[in-house]
Amino acid sequence: MKLKILCEDRLGMTQEILSTIVQNGWNLTAMEMSSEKIFVHFEQGRSSFENINTALKKISGVTDVIEVDLLPSEQKRKHLDALLSKLPDPLVDIDFEGRILVANTAAEIAFGIEKSTLIGREIAELIGVSINKILPSEETSFEVSCANKQYLMDITPVYSQNKTTGAVIVLRSPQRLGQQISSIDPKKGENIESMVGQCHKMKLIQQQTRRFAKLDLPVLVVGETGTGKELLARALHESGPRAKAPFLAINCATLAENLLESELFGYAPGAFTGAKQGGKPGLFELAENGTVFLDEIAEMSVYLQAKLLRFLQEFTFRRIGGTQEIKVNIRIVCATHKDLDKMMVEGNFRDDLFYRLNVLSLHLPALRERVEDIPALIKRFTLNASEQININCPEFSSSAIALLQKSSWPGNIRELQNVIFRTLALVDKSIIDHNDISFTSIKEEKENSVYKSTEITCLESALESYEKKLLQALYINFPSTRKLAQRLNVSNATISRKLNKYGIKLSPD
Repeated sequence: MKLKILCEDRLGMTQEILSTIVQNGWNLTAMEMSSEKIFVHFEQGRSSFENINTALKKISGVTDVIEVDLLPSEQKRKHLDALLSKLPDPLVDIDFEGRILVANTAAEIAFGIEKSTLIGREIAELIGVSINKILPSEETSFEVSCANKQYLMDITPVYSQNKTTGAVIVLRSPQRLGQQISSIDPKKGENIESMVGQCHKMKLIQQQTRRFAKLDLPVLVVGETGTGKELLARALHESGPRAKAPFLAINCATLAENLLESELFGYAPGAFTGAKQGGKPGLFELAENGTVFLDEIAEMSVYLQAKLLRFLQEFTFRRIGGTQEIKVNIRIVCATHKDLDKMMVEGNFRDDLFYRLNVLSLHLPALRERVEDIPALIKRFTLNASEQININCPEFSSSAIALLQKSSWPGNIRELQNVIFRTLALVDKSIIDHNDISFTSIKEEKENSVYKSTEITCLESALESYEKKLLQALYINFPSTRKLAQRLNVSNATISRKLNKYGIKLSPD
């Protein structure tokens, strides 16, 4: 029988309750106490609840006796077990000697051992890493092998009085890591319907994308810079059978050859100086069952082109410094703004890799080739910009839209988005007219840039120069400290201090 005894919080209460239990011959198995509550678990023998209730209420200060299903510690344990069972990653709690104290359902599956047998086992027997290496180490993660599968082991030490008493260990597979990385992408969920475009060329692109999404083949996306190649690649992924798996992107032009190689293929433990002790999985592993988007594929070195070609033949590879052959199931989507045919003739891009990647191809038109889509794009970017800078969403007048449609847009959609964001940041109107649009040409940028090497002495001076120019630009439409403070979402005191600092004269209100 398990009881909750409500009582006064006074000295000797627990002792009197224990004495009553002993006098009646009830076999006490557990007792838990808190302020004004005492929980007991005992075998009552032949005594009924009524008799027990009467005996306990004879104690001065006992106000009520209630039969319960669980003691507080049992209830907490049930909640903890329910919580742990829902965690998708294997988790174990170990003591200082490496013995498993707690394990969840995912750990049972990973180790292939029932929980009752798993509790008390030494973790070193299961993962092949000594506890003496885990607990004193400054490393928070190691790569381990369990039941012929690779995991990244995250370790959180447990301390008591500044001493390590154990650790909580979580095992994450490369596939789970890839899903977690992909899930926090703010662009996740964008599909074909997210693509703005009603012109003939864009409708054709949308039709081809829907068809290609169902075909599990490599796709090459070609288009000028800023035309939305990554958005199109993401739409291919989100509209196909791999949508629930990771979509991981990398720009081949932003990394040196050795860094790009390690990002794609990963590296084994101790592969090079400065490598993580436990090694590191690459994007090809992390994106298991999903899609890897290789942007600016034309910038990839000839060496990596050859390595990528070998990978595409069987979708197997070895990590840098590793000997184990790893097979993955992913889709490759590539993009470039360069002429790959010309690069092949010049010997800068392998023709055999081109034919592997160019099984399916999509050609995105430049913005100047789809001017009829500009009004819809203006509406989309205006809504996004107003949400980001926390203003009421304005409208663009017909003359403003006409002006934007006449522009050549060498930077394509990205440049249009930039112009709209800058205009909304500088102009506080419900209707944006053509005179309000803030264009910045390359020539103006060069003449007015705060980043001239002759002007910059340090980062602080560059930031101050930009801050001053921003305040001077906003002065036209917000000629008071109060309005300017509201526009930039800062206090009046902050604005006054900045204006005094840069010698900008505004009215106080």
